[in-house]
Amino acid sequence: MTAGRQSGNSSFSRRAGDALSLFCLVCAAIFTLFPIYMALLNSLKTDGDMLTHILSIPNKLEFANYADAYRKIDFMNSFWNTIVVTVIGVIGIVLFAAMAGYKMSRTPGKLSGLLFGLFVMSSLIPFHSIVISLVKISKELKVQGTTYGLGLIYIGLGVALAIFLYHGFVKSIPRDLDEAAVIDGCGEFRLFFSVILPLLLPITATVAILNALWMWNDFLLPLLMLTDNDYYTLLISTNMLFGEYNNDWSAILASLVLTMLPVIVLYLLLQKYILSGIAEGAIKG
Repeated sequence: MTAGRQSGNSSFSRRAGDALSLFCLVCAAIFTLFPIYMALLNSLKTDGDMLTHILSIPNKLEFANYADAYRKIDFMNSFWNTIVVTVIGVIGIVLFAAMAGYKMSRTPGKLSGLLFGLFVMSSLIPFHSIVISLVKISKELKVQGTTYGLGLIYIGLGVALAIFLYHGFVKSIPRDLDEAAVIDGCGEFRLFFSVILPLLLPITATVAILNALWMWNDFLLPLLMLTDNDYYTLLISTNMLFGEYNNDWSAILASLVLTMLPVIVLYLLLQKYILSGIAEGAIKG
C-alpha cells in the first residue's frame, strides 16, 4: 500500500514537473516570437493605423510597404553586400579554425596548450572594450569601409570560439586514420583536406550556421566600419530610414521583415545541426 502511494506521488510529481517545464517553454517562445509577430503585423499597416492601433489586425493589408522598403533600402545591393560579408567571414572562420583546432589537438604540449588557452580567453573579452582599437587598426590596414574588410574583421572576431569547438571535436576522430593516410603517402595538407575535413562536417555545419546568423544580424560592427552607402548591409540600409524629425515606420518594419526572412529560413532548415554540433564539440573534448 505504501509502495503504491509512493509510486503515485512520484508519478504526480513527474507530471507536475513536465507541465511546469512546458509552461516555461511556451512563455519563452511567446516572449521570443512576439517582437517578430509585431513587426510582421505592423509592416502591413499604414503609419496612421500603426500609431493608433498598434496591436490590432489591419483591416487592409498594405503590401505596398514592402515595395516601398525594397526601393528605399536598395534591397538587392544591400542583400548582396550582406551575403559577401557573411560568406567571406564564414569561409575564413571555418578554414582557419578547423586547421588550428586540428593541429593543436593532434600535437599536445605546452605551446599548443598555451595557444589554445589564449584563443579561449580572447573569446571572453567584451567586444565594446576593443572597438576603438579595432577601428584604428582597420584604418591603418586600409580595410575600413569595404565588405571584404568587414569580412576579414569577422574572421578575427569569430575564430576563437570556432577553434574551441573544432579542438574538442577532433579528439573524437581516431589517430589511426592519420597514421593510415601518412602510410598511403598523404602529406600534411592532403591529410587534413582529404581525410580529416570531411569528418568534421557536423561541427563545421554548426560553426557555419552560428557565425552566419551572427554576421547577418550584426548591426554595430557594420555601422562602425562601413562609410559608403554602396557597401551598406541590410541592417545599416534600414537604419538610414530613421530620420532626425520623422521615421518611416511602415518601410522600416517591412525592411526588417525582408532582412530576417532569409536567416529564419536558413535556421529552420539547418537547426538540427546547431545543438548537436555544439554538444559534440564541447563534450567530446
